[in-house]
Amino acid sequence: MYDIASLRRNEFPHAAEITYLNHAGISPLPQRSKRAVQDAVEQLSINPSDYFGRVGLPAMIDLQARLARFVNAAHLGEIVFGTSTSAALNAVAQAIPWRPGDRLLFCDLEFPSNAYPWMSLARDGVESLIVPAERGGLTLAAVERHAGEHLRAVAVSAVQFFTGHRTDLAAIGQFCRQRGILFIVDAIQAIGHMPIDVAAMGIDVLATGGMKSLLGLPGVGFLYVRDAVAASMQPRLIHSNATVDYIHWLAYDLTLQPGAARFMAGTPNVAGIIGLGPSLALLEELGVAHIDAHTTDLSRYACQQLTALGLDVITPGEALGPIVTFRSPVDATATEAIVQQLAAERVIVTKHLDAAGAAYIRLSVHAYNVREEIDRFVAVYRRLAARPA
Repeated sequence: MYDIASLRRNEFPHAAEITYLNHAGISPLPQRSKRAVQDAVEQLSINPSDYFGRVGLPAMIDLQARLARFVNAAHLGEIVFGTSTSAALNAVAQAIPWRPGDRLLFCDLEFPSNAYPWMSLARDGVESLIVPAERGGLTLAAVERHAGEHLRAVAVSAVQFFTGHRTDLAAIGQFCRQRGILFIVDAIQAIGHMPIDVAAMGIDVLATGGMKSLLGLPGVGFLYVRDAVAASMQPRLIHSNATVDYIHWLAYDLTLQPGAARFMAGTPNVAGIIGLGPSLALLEELGVAHIDAHTTDLSRYACQQLTALGLDVITPGEALGPIVTFRSPVDATATEAIVQQLAAERVIVTKHLDAAGAAYIRLSVHAYNVREEIDRFVAVYRRLAARPA
């Protein structure tokens, strides 16, 4: 296990003043990443052409290779940088060679980034099969029940943003691979918290933004597309650098780059990508398996403490990730007031609504959080919730 006191002191000094429990919304930058971004912005303000060629491009290629190893992709050509999970999944959705009558399955607790791209395909005759969540997320049993000859793809979050359900990716991935069904994973809540092996888990497409579990800036992330799958995809959004001869700007040759590079999305966020490198290095130094053990322990502890308060915890105890959510005993307006009052006391969590509008409060941890911060949330929440309306 890593040295949490050192991690908090050197990389997350805000933890001395703020109880930050909203990493599933947006994570603070590690200090090393902040310094890298600041240096990149400084260099880009002086001679950006020189900086991009001398530092930026080599750093991006190196980070591609490191990300490929991080998720066990076959090679760096299966990785491409992007701006967000939703942008990546929209691009993929529009590139798959769908046939009228095809179906894509996801559960009814997916974040819109992993729902709207598929729902929009209705105009092309593709049906989104939205199945009820079981124990807070999508299960293999649910996929098995709804699989049929027209099921072309299954989309799922590795960890559900709302309930914190941890999906059995390996089981669903094996089922899909055996039947030629595309397996598409939104990894934004999981990629920095738990080991993900795209080969062993049978994942065909993986998309993630960087601002949550990867500890990066907003506006940067990456997309993995398995080579054999990418070869059949024809993106409708074709950017200037997605073609084989893109440096020859006026040739107007629409021959797509091989692999994931056909999803290149124009000029990249250089400073954001530069900042993602040190964040990835930190995750590698700590060890994702160690982070997984630590944050799972914190989530289990949070479930125990919240349940002891008599709160209705909806996070499934048998499939924990770094997110814990409980149903608020009061309505949405009163819950929002409590969340704002918590923030005023430097305890940062977030409110969510279910489909019917009922209010919930979500806690989400990362590698540097400690049990004492769960205790602080419980103490402050209990005091605020006991106030007269």
